[in-house]
Amino acid sequence: MDVAKQTGLGNAIGATGSALSGVARVLIVDDELATRKLLAAMLGETGVLCKTAACAEEGLRILDTESVDAVLSDLQMPGISGIELLANVRPRYPHVAFLMITGVDDIRVGIEAMKKGADDYLVKPLQIEIVMASLERALDKKRLEQEVENYRQNLEKMVKERTEQLEAALCQVERGYEDTLEALGAAIDLRDSETAGHSRRVTLYSTKIAKELEATEHELKTIAMGAWLHDIGKLAIPDAILLKPGALTEEEWTIMRSHAQLGFDLVKRIPFLTEAAEIILTHHERCDGSGYPRGLKTADIPLGARIFAVADTADAMTSDRPYRSALSFKAAHEEIRRGSGSHYDSRVAGVFVTVAIENWEAMRHSVKIPGSASEPGEAGYESKYARSPNFSSGRK
Repeated sequence: MDVAKQTGLGNAIGATGSALSGVARVLIVDDELATRKLLAAMLGETGVLCKTAACAEEGLRILDTESVDAVLSDLQMPGISGIELLANVRPRYPHVAFLMITGVDDIRVGIEAMKKGADDYLVKPLQIEIVMASLERALDKKRLEQEVENYRQNLEKMVKERTEQLEAALCQVERGYEDTLEALGAAIDLRDSETAGHSRRVTLYSTKIAKELEATEHELKTIAMGAWLHDIGKLAIPDAILLKPGALTEEEWTIMRSHAQLGFDLVKRIPFLTEAAEIILTHHERCDGSGYPRGLKTADIPLGARIFAVADTADAMTSDRPYRSALSFKAAHEEIRRGSGSHYDSRVAGVFVTVAIENWEAMRHSVKIPGSASEPGEAGYESKYARSPNFSSGRK
């Protein structure tokens, strides 16, 4: 530094030093003792706390042990240069301001230093008012950067907290949905005691088939809800028809079959059940068009309903009925294989018969029904039920 140009420094210090007084802690790194002393004296007069280092290595040791707000470093020094010091400081101390001091009045040098991460550059001989103004700008910049970083971290924390709260709320809502569905399914089975546990079993079977077909998570949920609530329309069927011990008249069958449409109408306006409602409406459609209520064929029947048709038949055949004992899953395999492509979707039927009988039996036995009768037997298959287009659980 040219120590000769100090004229008027006292006035300049008085005019510019107040903004940093008692705040800034500055490290001066310069291999020239006179420069270090003069710059420290000039800044000290303004109330800035100064530390000095004769080389970059010493400066790094100070930074490792003491708190520093800004570094003023000479560009040309023996050993580690100012640029190399900057390269060490910037990643390790990102919130420390760095001013490069150079004796070369070449703007390209300053631009290069600032590209490397310097906040400003100063040209010798130094003038206190310029040094102070530059230092204040650099510290203001770092302070703003720190505030932005703090805000970002606080925002991330707040977003994380809000996300956790939202997830917890959604879990509660979803749990509420599950509890509601559980209660509805139980109500359906209690209403028609002849098919106790049916809703739970066909849900298990339908989900298993859907997984084998590589259904998405969303599709699995929809299929499970549709299977679980497929008979919800029965809640609107009169007891005199639903629980009638004898054969139904044609008029009564018409009312009984309306449960598909009634169930659809009950749930279609519930947002989280909109897609499941389609399964409820079409769960008695058959691929050959012999089903109801619309007589749809394969391509027009939702996949979930096609899956359900197979699961429903399997459960109906392997459950006890007043008019017969439960049949075996082997018999169910035979019936579904026989109806593949006509009564049942061939792809769905193919998946069902490729799953080992032991697996289906294990799933059935996993459903515990309080006060239920004995487990399904192994009686021989009765062909008259296999031929019936309405062979399923209970009165459909």
